[in-house]
Amino acid sequence: MTGNRILMAAVSVIIVIFSAILHEVAHGYAALRLGDPTAQRAGRLTLDPRAHLDPFGSVALPLIMAMAGGPMFAFAKPVPYNPNNLKNPRRDEVLVALAGPFCNLLQAIVGAALFRVLYVSWDGGADAAYWTLTILTTYVYVNLTLMFFNLIPLPPLDGSSIISPLLAGAARQRYYEVQRYAMPILLVLLYVLPGVLGFDPLGLYLDATAGGLYGALLGV
Repeated sequence: MTGNRILMAAVSVIIVIFSAILHEVAHGYAALRLGDPTAQRAGRLTLDPRAHLDPFGSVALPLIMAMAGGPMFAFAKPVPYNPNNLKNPRRDEVLVALAGPFCNLLQAIVGAALFRVLYVSWDGGADAAYWTLTILTTYVYVNLTLMFFNLIPLPPLDGSSIISPLLAGAARQRYYEVQRYAMPILLVLLYVLPGVLGFDPLGLYLDATAGGLYGALLGV
């Protein structure tokens, strides 16, 4: 592995950690605004990494994926909240769940805006401006990947918290039955299908969603 690739892998991991922390803080802040102070009382409305980092999900997993050269995503310790404290639990659960992916979308938009501003004045040289632009493109793509990965409707991802309150009766019961197999399904999507069968549905999904929006935001 070249020095530049190692450097970018390290930068990517730092970006993932920072973006995942903001993602979790957004959940907690949304819950607070909607009536639940659980995250605030637990000291989780902070950018201090020590309050959020999960050793495997926040550091080891994105480092492994960076070294492998594939899409990067990660997870931090989930921010605690009590849906019973929410003003309108059925609606507000969805809003709290959406806050994390929406935060990643905002980060991607800010990164893309900075990229476009700097790109106009870039002379094409491999200097500080080049590396700044490279880091910004990584920042945009990482956040879009985190957003769309978390929207997958399987626990512990945010998509499950978005879908389940919208279901009722038999449909909700069937969804809960599927949720019991969420982790095996994720493992199959992440490792078994790509590694054994050479079919990567998660990669195709992220290419179509994160990749498509990445191109639209950056104009590439």
